[in-house]
Amino acid sequence: MSRNQQISETPSPSDFGRVVVLYGGESAEREVSLVSGAAVLASLQRSGVDARGYDLAAGGLSGLEALAPDRVFIAMHGRGGEDGTLQGALELLGIPYTGSGVLASALGMDKQRTKQIWQALGLPTPESIILSPDADWPAVVERLGLPMVVKPVHEGSTLGITIVDSLEALQAAYREAARYDAAVMAERFIRGEEYTVSLLGDTELPAIRVEVPSGFYDYEAKYHSNETLYHLPCGLEASTEQALATLCRQAFDAVGGRGWGRVDVMRDAEARFWLLEVNTVPGMTDHSLVPQSAAHAGLGFDALVLRILATSLER
Repeated sequence: MSRNQQISETPSPSDFGRVVVLYGGESAEREVSLVSGAAVLASLQRSGVDARGYDLAAGGLSGLEALAPDRVFIAMHGRGGEDGTLQGALELLGIPYTGSGVLASALGMDKQRTKQIWQALGLPTPESIILSPDADWPAVVERLGLPMVVKPVHEGSTLGITIVDSLEALQAAYREAARYDAAVMAERFIRGEEYTVSLLGDTELPAIRVEVPSGFYDYEAKYHSNETLYHLPCGLEASTEQALATLCRQAFDAVGGRGWGRVDVMRDAEARFWLLEVNTVPGMTDHSLVPQSAAHAGLGFDALVLRILATSLER
């Protein structure tokens, strides 16, 4: 189904049985996950679903089993919740869950391997290099140019990311990213407009153009700033937006994504799109992009949450 077609109906709340919303955990994105989880839990309860919340850091998998869920809504961001480990545990426990499976979750959390898959399929993504403490820093600059982006490979919410403008700043950016992850990458900087496309089942939701006064969509701009602008409609011509939606669907399918997710993209001065990353458990806070896009398509927050929960029925 294309994003221009009507979004299908959701099952009755009683069809889901007992639902546990998993949030929190111990990743660097714990605080965002707590907010996402609280929003999802309140929504499910408003819709009449038998739902309860559970912070996985409180009692681990044994505590989850004690709640005897019929299915799980995953609202955990980052490692331990979005990287395939939780999905694998739920598979072993036989508990259906929302979103992508083990492989797609693991790939989506690994920016470098995601890019390698995209490159193998001929999908456009900026060139990148894995860095090490003894890297040849001038050679990195020569290859990628300045500015460049340095980021942790296995982290989200722009944690640990730096836009590097000089050779002198490169090593400091590496050390900052290494605080979050042993694997650090440098990526060619794409100057232009930032877009994001949310995917819900077989539907591509309307693209959002993100505009940040500082020029960098960092953690503050994502979750706290009231100055970040989200352009809906995004301003692209209909044919160009459809091409972007198709590209993001290809990118999501390439890593095996399913259920729901989000793909982030840059558009350069020559109007070329460049894939940055895929998110298999996007945020559901009041600043989050998936709810905004769904609302623009006529799908309110409560209906969106039910639609995401319905992806667990496919399991």
